[in-house]
Formats: sequence, C-alpha cells, structure tokens
Amino acid sequence: MKKRALISVFDKTGILEFAQFLIKKDVEIISTGGTYKFLKENGLDAIEISEITNFKEILDGRVKTLHPNIHGGILAIRKNKEHMDTIKAEGIGIIDFVVVNLYPFFKEVQTDKSFDEKVEFIDIGGPTMLRSAAKSFKDVTVICNVEDYETVIKEMKSNGEVSFETKKRLAGKVFNLTSAYDAAISNFLMEKEYPEYLNVSYKKKFDLRYGENPHQSSAYYISTTENGSMKDFTQLNGKELSFNNIRDMDIAWKVVGEFEETACCAVKHSTPCGVAVGNDTFTAYIKAHDCDPVSIFGGIVAINREIDKKTAEELNKIFLEIVIAPSFSDEALEILKNKKNLRVIQCGIIKPQDKIEYVKVDGGILVQETNTEMIKEMKIVTEKQPTEQERNDMLLGMKVVKHVKSNAIVIVKDGTVKGVGTGQTNRIWATEHALKHSIEKLGTLEGAILASDAFFPFRDCVDEAAKYGIKAIIQPGGSLRDSESIEACNEHGISMIFTGIRHFKH
Repeated sequence: MKKRALISVFDKTGILEFAQFLIKKDVEIISTGGTYKFLKENGLDAIEISEITNFKEILDGRVKTLHPNIHGGILAIRKNKEHMDTIKAEGIGIIDFVVVNLYPFFKEVQTDKSFDEKVEFIDIGGPTMLRSAAKSFKDVTVICNVEDYETVIKEMKSNGEVSFETKKRLAGKVFNLTSAYDAAISNFLMEKEYPEYLNVSYKKKFDLRYGENPHQSSAYYISTTENGSMKDFTQLNGKELSFNNIRDMDIAWKVVGEFEETACCAVKHSTPCGVAVGNDTFTAYIKAHDCDPVSIFGGIVAINREIDKKTAEELNKIFLEIVIAPSFSDEALEILKNKKNLRVIQCGIIKPQDKIEYVKVDGGILVQETNTEMIKEMKIVTEKQPTEQERNDMLLGMKVVKHVKSNAIVIVKDGTVKGVGTGQTNRIWATEHALKHSIEKLGTLEGAILASDAFFPFRDCVDEAAKYGIKAIIQPGGSLRDSESIEACNEHGISMIFTGIRHFKH
C-alpha cells in the first residue's frame, strides 16, 4: 500500500525540498489551504484535503482537518485487527507522516495587535493533528519543527524508514511544543490571575557551558509570550555567555533601567558594587568605577546610553567580563573588540518588562508580581529638612537598594554610590559594612545619605550612621519603634524620610 503524508505548515521553510524527497520515496502528499497552493505552484503533485474528507473547508478555514477521515487514518493502530477492519470498512486511508507547524501565536501575542486579532492566531486543527500523530508515533512519523526534516531524510536514505527511537523523540517534541503553546494561550487569556495550574512557556535560546559551577549543566530559555531585555540582547563580541553572566547582566541592566538620566552600574556576584549618574557616559562610568575599584575588576558594567570612544578607552583599562549598553559608536565598538574575550552586549530594551517572577524551591515554585514600585510618598518625619542634593541622592539610593540582597544598606553622595551593605542577617551589620567601606574611599561621609530597603527595628543603625557623619536617611518606616529612630535622628541632626514601601530582595 502506498504511504501517505499529511502536510500543513504555516512556516514554509524547507517544506518544498522535504515534500520532493517524500514524493521520490513514492509517498503520496495530502495538503491543506495555503500549503496545498504553495506545493502546486511549485510543480508538486498533492491531494487537497477536501478530497479526503469529502467536505470543503468552512468558517474561514477554522474547520478543515477535524474529520474522521483524517484522524482515523492517523490514530488507527496498525497491529490492531479491529482498528484496521474499521478503517477498511469506512474507506479511510492510512496516514504515515504528519508534518505540521502552527500558527505563530508565540510571536503574535507579543505584538500590538488587538485581542480579537491575537485570538485568531490560536491554532486548533494543527495541535490536534500533531497530538494524534504523536500518540500513534509507533506507526506515524510526526514532524513539528523544520529542523527535523533533515533528520528524517537522512534516516530514510540510510535505512529506508524512520527508526522507533527517532519517532519517539519526534513525538516527545510535539508534546513539548503543544504544552508550551497551550501555556502561552492560557496565560494570554487569564492574564494576571494565579491559576490552579502554573503554565509557563519558554523556548531554549542556547545551551550554556555550565551552571553556577562547572559540575552543573545549564541552558538559557526565553519567554515565548513576553518581551524583555534579556531576550532582546545581541552579543557583538567575546566568548560565550555563562549562567552567572546572564544573571549578573540582568541585575546591572535593571539598575540602570531605573534612571532617566545617564547612569552606570557595575555588578559583581549578583550585587551592585558601583552605581553613579553623570552628565555623560564617561563621567558616570568613572564615578561608578571609583566606588569600588577592587570589586569591579572582573565584573559587569551596564550603561543606559550609547558608549562613545572616550568611555570605551576607559573601560578597556581594566578586566571586565561584560559591557552592556543600548548602542555603541563605531569607534567604541572597534576599541572594545580589541579584547577578544570581552563580551560586548547591545540591548534594545532598557526598562524591565516582566510582570511576574518565579523562585524555584525544592519541589515547588514561588510566583509573585514583579516589584515595579519605588516610593509611595516622601514623608519627612524629622525636625531637620533634607537639602535638594540629599533628596536627589536619597532617590538614587532607593533605586539601587531595591536591587541589593536584603538586609540592604546603600550609601550615596553627590550622585554616586559609595558603599553597599548586602545580604547580612541583621541590619546593623549591613549598616556597619556599608559605612566602613564608604569611609575607606571618602575619608569622610559628611553630606552623604543612607538608604535602607526596610525599616530600622532599633535606633542602633541611626546611631552608627551618625558616627560617620551621615546627615540624611531614607527608609520605608513602619516599625513599632519608628519613634526611637526619629528621636535618634533629631538628636544627631539627621533628616529622615519615610517612603511607605519596603524593598526586600532575598
């Protein structure tokens, strides 16, 4: 009996050559709509699907393959006599190959098209045929990815048929695809709800050399339904990215994305070690570098403006893993490429896009909306009022402290982060660390401000800050002992602002 293949593809890449190969192998082609027209226009002999179903396409093509003559021919178990007797009695022909790729819902859901237009890109017949064929993989070769045409061609040339293992793997790829496709549709329709079942849809972008450590395997996946800076970047130079590179890149880019003015952020081991604003990229980088010239070595630098020649020359004076910016002048790119291992990353999206974030725990996953807030109010709670410069530095401090591991303390002076206390188990330790680091660089903290990601449970942090000359503090407030911190500020002549919002980052 002559074998038959059902071909229905949105993406026509490679399908002409694959269909030609099947025909040479004496496989009869059945096809639908646009695919049928494409094959016929290119001189290939194909049977239109309506000739198989004895029913024309209806409802603008919504119904064309949902028919017993199609699914019976796919789902019949060849070794089951009852199945085959039924197929024969009903005049249904067996289908041995199913080649289908889907309407591009992944792509369309990210566009500015209307809700109704996006709904029209939800494929029904395609996933149904794929699932039927994948269930019958012992008898049916199913292909949902254009990259697999060559695999099937090679096996048929070598062995005359497709192996069981390959059929099984191709079937697995179908369910992998359809589960992600359904997840994307579910998330699109349910939007911000926390559904009973968590469905996520990510596509592998590339394998990584290893994970956090060399003995851990790793890969990088990007969302199929949402835009975002870490799926939109282009690598212009340097060796391949690692697990830690991408995570640190993400943090650095999120920090500079908080600023409208020119800003630079250096990150080392998932922690900002230098952040500054300036009138130009060179100034912003120099100020960020000088915050901690030791930690920035081997770190990642992000700047939210185009990098020019002068800045590139300065960047090349030390060892950096990554430089990331929205663009580079031709001269700057040529200079940075002189270091063959320096990863130069161009990133088109500066503002964070994610609405939901996930944290994996053993046997479970935590889901929360992304922290997109900054300050609810700027409430001065002390006798002393902050100066305009102190207020500006307070805002800078909060933009940075939001991205520092809790307990988090950030010291800022004149538009530059001077010290970071991060990840300590109590707030006084974080405060002491940030202050001591800052004093090493400045000699004095007179005129500097202190930003905290959460309230002070005791007045000890205020008292410690006063020893170093801190004159302004910004924190969320909300502690039962707020009055003690306010009283301490009044005693030391320190101004304090409450923001009304906490920024824990664990």
